Amino acid sequence: MDEKMDKSRLGGRVEAILFASGEPVALERMAQALGVRVYAVEETIARLQKKYNRAESGIHLLLLGDTAQFCTNPAFIEPVRAVLDLKRNTPLSQAAMEVLAVVAYNQPVTKAFVEQVRGVDCSGVVGSLVQKGLLEERGRLELPGRPLLYGTTENFLRCFQLHSIDQLPPPPGDGEPGEEEEPEPEPEQIALQPVLA
Repeated sequence: MDEKMDKSRLGGRVEAILFASGEPVALERMAQALGVRVYAVEETIARLQKKYNRAESGIHLLLLGDTAQFCTNPAFIEPVRAVLDLKRNTPLSQAAMEVLAVVAYNQPVTKAFVEQVRGVDCSGVVGSLVQKGLLEERGRLELPGRPLLYGTTENFLRCFQLHSIDQLPPPPGDGEPGEEEEPEPEPEQIALQPVLA
């Protein structure tokens, strides 16, 4: 395919790929399939985001690291749930949010590290977060017993609507000396806001 492909044709093709996939698609993979450079796909994604990522649009285009995906506008999740009879996800417990925070800011980490930070056993919580697709195994630590390492997933980024892990807000107490610390948000203020693919 000609690299100088018309922008509207390229936009339509990228749009079709993302719509048909239903899952995050690597920008590099799209570029290879379309016979263009990655920067052309990146520019196309940016144009499509301007088209879709508006308050009144039912569909948003998320950029998750080096992948892109269409999803439901979070503002319209309730009517989607009502029509599709989707069960509301059980809110994450305070313990789950704490474990997610420890892993997100220090990954990859072992379960023992999380337990050392929190001061309590985290086996059940870590297992539950892996099952929900918010944490994943990232190999093993080269120590006796070779404990598993855990990190956050693309689903974690999608649920918190982050482009990458670098977009996490600074942890409490990271300010300059003498700076007033902002109060920590209440648990309900940091509850996951999942977006439906």
